[in-house]
Amino acid sequence: MSELTIRTIASLSDIAREAWDALANPSGAPYDPFLSWDFLEALERSASACPETGWASHHVIAETHGEVVGVMPLYLKGHSYGEYVFDHAWADALERAGGQYYPKLLTAVPFTPATGRRFLSPDPQIRASLIQAGLYLTQTWKLSSWHITFPDEAQWHEAQSANLLPRIDRQYIWLNKGYDSYEDFLGDLSSRKRKALKKERQAAQAGLEIQALGGAELSQTHWDIFFECYQDTGSRKWGHPYLTREFFSLIQERRPEDILMVMAKKDGRWIACALNFIGSEALYGRYWGRLDDHPFLHFELCYHQAIDYAIAKGLSRVEAGAQGEHKLARGYRPMPVYSAHYIAEPALHAPLERYLRRERDAVLHDIACETEESPFKAGC
Repeated sequence: MSELTIRTIASLSDIAREAWDALANPSGAPYDPFLSWDFLEALERSASACPETGWASHHVIAETHGEVVGVMPLYLKGHSYGEYVFDHAWADALERAGGQYYPKLLTAVPFTPATGRRFLSPDPQIRASLIQAGLYLTQTWKLSSWHITFPDEAQWHEAQSANLLPRIDRQYIWLNKGYDSYEDFLGDLSSRKRKALKKERQAAQAGLEIQALGGAELSQTHWDIFFECYQDTGSRKWGHPYLTREFFSLIQERRPEDILMVMAKKDGRWIACALNFIGSEALYGRYWGRLDDHPFLHFELCYHQAIDYAIAKGLSRVEAGAQGEHKLARGYRPMPVYSAHYIAEPALHAPLERYLRRERDAVLHDIACETEESPFKAGC
């Protein structure tokens, strides 16, 4: 495609919102809130994903005669935090052998383990050119590697066609089989599991006022409470929350229709929050925190309330984030998620290729075993 030109930009502000969104969320395709210009640019503008935090933007833009026909998010990373596809051991192995793993390139949505498109163009030839651009930049900049995390399955195969190494992990995702109510969903579970979840929800809701609020209903006071909860969770889990307070104000200002906040109040005081993002097909559970203990509160706000909302709105699934075998007992099913990796260092490529082959087999075996042990009745 001799008329195609490729360049990189250092910020989403260097491309028009309309040009990016026309490819990230084209008309007729499922809407992905995390690919929107508003979401990604808010990460940069709020100093959540920026060079100072180890996320230097080098987004790839493909143009034909001045028209943008393809885009790909791309970051130069100085670490592996906020990715949810873990390669710390790879970095350690290369550096112990005398190599340099960082910086590396990453195509992903920062801090967001949600499956979606990563090579943003309707034209398969242009998508192939975006992949080649990632390979070229890795080689030209003499970097150790380029990683594509949480692509959809079709684009995972496209990456493999360019000889990137395939990796599989699993997440627990709730699937809506056309349920009319939460009780209808419970009808697909075994009697023992059904009774257990009813008791869990009764205990979780006892003495609480629970509200599900859309973005337009949220005040800055609500966001201040949420951010306090978010910081508490971050400090207990990974030491430092990734997102700044400004990010949440920006995303509410820009895309309030993408937001669902579930909040719990006890004795007139807000004690917990769960933040979700809304796509055209899925509800994405992202951040949660609490200021006070209450039995089963996390399960109620993050999992059961999300199912309630998905059923009410006719969404096909709930993606509740990374890890968490406890989701299995609450009707979330184990499902594969994907990543692809270009390892430029020959000494690391061969052993990783062997390791990933064994890892894929093990993950698929675990998914099969967990599916057999799910709370669903046979045939559901």
